[in-house]
This record gives sequence, C-alpha cells and structure tokens, in this order.
Amino acid sequence: MFRVKFNSVMLNFFRKQIPETHPLRLLYHKVVAILAAIYYRFPATRLKVIAVTGTKGKTTTCSLIAQILSAAGHKVGVTSTVYFQIGERRWANLTKQTTLGRFELQRLLREMVNEGCEYAVVEASSHAMVQSRLWGVNVDVAVFTNLAPDHTEYHGSYDSYREAKGLLFDKLNRERRKATVSKMFVINEDDSEASYFLEFRADQKFTYGLRKGIYNGRDIEILPNGTKFKYAIPNGEISVSMSLLGRVNVYNAVCAATVAVSQHISLETIKHALESCKSVPGRMESVDLGQLFTVIVDYAHTTESLQALIDVFKPLTKGRLFLVFGATGGGRDKTKRPHMGEVADKGATDIILTDDDPYDEDNIEIIEQIAKGIKRKEGDRLWKIPYRREAIRFVLAMAKENDTILIAGKGAEEFQMTREGKIPHDDRQVVRDILSQQVDVELS
Repeated sequence: MFRVKFNSVMLNFFRKQIPETHPLRLLYHKVVAILAAIYYRFPATRLKVIAVTGTKGKTTTCSLIAQILSAAGHKVGVTSTVYFQIGERRWANLTKQTTLGRFELQRLLREMVNEGCEYAVVEASSHAMVQSRLWGVNVDVAVFTNLAPDHTEYHGSYDSYREAKGLLFDKLNRERRKATVSKMFVINEDDSEASYFLEFRADQKFTYGLRKGIYNGRDIEILPNGTKFKYAIPNGEISVSMSLLGRVNVYNAVCAATVAVSQHISLETIKHALESCKSVPGRMESVDLGQLFTVIVDYAHTTESLQALIDVFKPLTKGRLFLVFGATGGGRDKTKRPHMGEVADKGATDIILTDDDPYDEDNIEIIEQIAKGIKRKEGDRLWKIPYRREAIRFVLAMAKENDTILIAGKGAEEFQMTREGKIPHDDRQVVRDILSQQVDVELS
C-alpha cells in the first residue's frame, strides 16, 4: 500500500515538474500508446474508423454519423465526450475526456471488435493528437468540423492548436491502408481554415458547407420545434425536417450526411435517419416539467459556441432571454473570459454569472474576469451568483411565461471540479429538482 501511494506521489511530482508538451512527456505518451495497441492487438485494423475533430460540433456530429450508419444496417461503436456506444448498448462518459486514454481507448475498440462492430466513430481532441492517444488507431475517414481559438493554455498558440488538429489528417495518409478501404477526408469548406486541412493527402476529399462545398445544405428554415433544410449532392437532393435546432445543427447534419455519402449510403436512408435522430444529452437539451417558460441546458463553453447558442434561441424567444454561465478554471483559456462576457452582453436580456469548473482557481475572480467584457453594471439585469445551484434556483424563480433560460457550460456533465475535488452536479437534474419543489409549494 505504501509503495503504491509513494509511486503515485512521485508520478504527480514529476508531472508538475515537466511541462505537458515537453518532449519527455510526449515520448512517455507515445510509449504508453504503443504498449496499449500491442496489448489489445491493434483492434482498429478490424474496424472502419471515422475520426471527427474540430472546435465545435464534434459530439453531435459523431452521434449523427452513428445514427445514419445504424439506419443503414451497420453495427457501430462510438467514443465521444458525452457517451460511449457498442451496438445497442450505450453508457455515459464520466471521464471528462473527449478522447479516452491509450489503454482505455484500445480496450473499448477491442470490445467493439469482439461484439461485431463494423464501424468505430471516434471523437478526436487536439490533446489526444499531441499525446499520441490515437497511435495504432488506423483511421479511414478524417472529419473536420470547424476551428476557433481554444485550449491555448495547453498548445501555447492558435497556430499550434491548428497544427495539433492537422496531425489527424497527416496520420491518416501515412497509415497502412486496409483491404478495399480508401482513405478519405470530409472537410467543412465554409471554415476559414479549410484550405489548411485540404493540403494533406488522401485518396478522396469531400467538402461540405452551407455556402461552399460540393455537398451542400441550403434553403434553411429555423422553426420553434426543429429545422428544415435541403441537402444537395452532385447527383441528387433531399429535403430534411429534423428536431435539432439552429444553423449549427444543420452544419452537423450536413457533415454527418457527407460522411454517410462517402460510405455509399443512400440519400433516402440519410433522410430517414436525420428525421428520426435523437439529440445528444446536454446539447441544446430542453428540460420540460410543464413550466410556462423554456429551459435549455447546453455545453457551450467558448465564445463561438455561446454566440451560436444565443443565435438559435433569441429569435424564438418572445419574452426575456436569461443566460446562466461561467468559465472553466485551472488556468484554461483565461483570455476568452471577457469575450464570452461581451457575447452575453450583446445577446442576452439578463445575465447570471456563476461558476463552471473552477478547479483550483478562485470562482469569484473568474466571474470578475468574465464581467470585464460586460458593459452593464451589476443589478442592471446582471447578477453574480458564485454557486451554480443557487444561480439556477435564482433564475428559475424569476422566469415568466414566454421567457427562455439558457444554462451553458456543462451540458450533460454530472459533476463539478473544485478546489475540494469532484462534486456531484448535473444542471439538468438541478433544474428538475428545483422545478419540482416549486410545483410542490404551489400545490400546498
């Protein structure tokens, strides 16, 4: 017992002394990845692997790809930020990792092979690429959704962040090809960085978008309960009416549809799958207990994703638009905090600043850094409530008929990371608990 504890203490000591991107740390990651792939006998060689990277939309895109593949009769495995899946079996990802560690990922891929999966859909983070977590995972289709500044505390600069994403596309062409399986890219050509990713080599390159791209989404109609659009390819077109909201989800759907086309899935199957698709937990998820106002829980935690969330619900809201959010601590992307405040100030009628995952940072200080981007003063439809549960309780008590409450930052996560460690917290369950209490009070 003493030896295990001593080894753990020493390992943590060396981790703190050696920077995360130091060559020694990166060599360690690669050695572990090689050992993991060998131990589990390179399961990815027995699967068609689709890896999705980008700043926003990865999880939803992975989910939509898997749903279309399943509708086409393929058995699919998924590893994403929110959930894991093998065929019909699905369970929550509680690791707080977008891409699993080397041994965990290889073990999951081996389970997929053992249970007869044909495809593995993998959400690939920039951290995972730099840390060689996908070493030995032979990727067949690399997907790029979009790019915006993020994780600069880890990568050091935007250019390094972009290069980390590019490692997936460089890796794809260098890996051994599987029998009868081509190496493909699916690229969002609307994104300003599309040309960077298109420079990498592949057997086939598919471009999509709402403005550009050979595979195109157009004639978009945003409705209170869903979205309509047309998906056009060189030899056909379908009209899609899906329950997912907003342009951001049209991008996700068009991306997933283009991946499906690359796998020779028919337009009719794509249409059926998108029109019956299930949303991802914690992604624009509605919490409805019969209240007269709308409550949406979402994972939006960057300037761009917060703006996209507001853009979806502002036109649909007749009353006040409340926005409850914070920013991740632990030194993560401090520069984006005032920019998030600026987006909130311009888009929301009422702002409630609270904590997110403060880690070892002072949650009050994080809130004040966000507030620097907000012109209105505290009390002028701006409130600072450090504890997330209390912030949610406060906004639920204020909301009236036709109002919308957006609770952003954590999505389907089931805990908060604080100085005291991991604390159970699920925004959706907190909303349900408080709304249920309000109903009980009204009935008593």
